[in-house]
Amino acid sequence: MLNSTVISPKEARDLLKSTKNDEISWLKCFADGLRQEQVGNIVTYVINRNINFTNICEQHCSFCAFRRDAHQEGAFWLNLEDILAKCVLAVEKKATEICMQGGLNPEAKINGSSLQYYRQLVKGIKDNFPQLHLHAFSPQEVEFIARQDGLTYGDVILALKDVGVGSMPGTAAEILDDTVRKIICPEKLNTDTWLEIVSTAHALGMPTTSTMLCGHIETPEQQILHLSKLRSVQEIALEKNYPAKITEFILLPFVGEQAPKPLRNRVGRDQPDLQSSLKLTAVARLFLGDIIPNHQPSWVKLGLDGALQALQWGCNDLGGTLMEEHITTMAGAKGGTCLEENTIQKAIASLNRPSCQRNTLYQKC
Repeated sequence: MLNSTVISPKEARDLLKSTKNDEISWLKCFADGLRQEQVGNIVTYVINRNINFTNICEQHCSFCAFRRDAHQEGAFWLNLEDILAKCVLAVEKKATEICMQGGLNPEAKINGSSLQYYRQLVKGIKDNFPQLHLHAFSPQEVEFIARQDGLTYGDVILALKDVGVGSMPGTAAEILDDTVRKIICPEKLNTDTWLEIVSTAHALGMPTTSTMLCGHIETPEQQILHLSKLRSVQEIALEKNYPAKITEFILLPFVGEQAPKPLRNRVGRDQPDLQSSLKLTAVARLFLGDIIPNHQPSWVKLGLDGALQALQWGCNDLGGTLMEEHITTMAGAKGGTCLEENTIQKAIASLNRPSCQRNTLYQKC
């Protein structure tokens, strides 16, 4: 182990389960203090645009209100011209990043090749906007392309990197425990495959982020197992001196208002449990902060006020302006889809903390 966590897995689990006010107050103060010690008081943010290029998807995750069949009402599939028009608007807003992900559309091919289609998207953006960092295509999308074309994960990552993908979103992680995955996303890649693709990306020089979809059917023990697996993949990158690693951890609380009924009914609420999300935010800082120092809440899921509270429970980054967002909004989130830069700056200032624009890789702009 290159680093040791501030708390053990058992201590982390016990803190998540605690209902004692003094323990919860201690957790908040300790996480906030550790954040200050590890990364300082500055709250960072990125000016970016989110582009979900299609919601047509072969899979049927039980938490997803975004996916559609090809001929279903509400299905969409943007062409390159539409995507480039969105990039124009992003550049006008001084964006430094395009974050692009979409459904797994089996028809998205050129000359029978899924990889050629994805490369065309990337090349189209980078040829016209070379200054934009393209943060694109999750481990699930890499697995999909590889499976469609009979390629290795490394083949896909290198081919996308070659045309301009700069980093990989660490989404599709959900909960890294296959007993949970078999219920909420049985068609998705399994835990070991997600970890393999992320580690392969690091070895090939492509940074990734990391996420956790929380607050649905998972237990505190499974939440800590998830954090432990993220630590492990980051430790591999550090121990083997890979040219890239995980840049941030993002907690994604479950929003179920428009999610399929079976899971929504099982969870028993439509919006995130803020208190549980804040406790998990703090525990993640104590468990990951020395090895994944940048922690970000989801203002789309928690709302801006909730995200500002998370900045007092261990987070140091407020994420991006997004400009548009479909996946969470279609699930019924109330946080909105766009934040102007001055809104972000004023929100951070309300906490009496300085703000700073960063790029995707946490370099100051």
